Amino acid sequence: MNRVAGVLRRTFGIVREHVGTDHLGNTYYHIPEQKTWTGRLVRARRMVVAANVTEYTYVEGSIPMEWDSWIRGRRKEPPSVEELLKNQSYRDNIQIKAREVEEKDLILQAKEYEDGLVTTPAKTLAKGHAASTDFGKQEISEDPSSTANTFQPGSWLPKK
Repeated sequence: MNRVAGVLRRTFGIVREHVGTDHLGNTYYHIPEQKTWTGRLVRARRMVVAANVTEYTYVEGSIPMEWDSWIRGRRKEPPSVEELLKNQSYRDNIQIKAREVEEKDLILQAKEYEDGLVTTPAKTLAKGHAASTDFGKQEISEDPSSTANTFQPGSWLPKK
């Protein structure tokens, strides 16, 4: 039987076994260890055929992490549907709890601000692009500026 399977593989190309499909439409395959027509041994591989085949439409997270760990060989067995559903509900619950904590924190910050315990954080706007040489540097101004314990004297600039 092994010789017949080998002849068929060599005749029709690489044989791949369908392992599963995720909720995004990606299909996963296992290519077993095979011998080429020259007798060279090709090791077993795992692969995914993405639902969005163009590279520029790839979005991070378009392969679920359970399937990603199977593809990279971190786990031996592919994930089951029950495992995928359980992990997705767990992630949804974590996101809901994180939103609740964030809302409570914002309410607490507003209360502390009203009581005079803290000040609102200063919102700074950096001009320019991060790759430029002067990104994040303060511009020279004619007016002196003071923030807490630091004092920056103003500078004189000639009139244009």
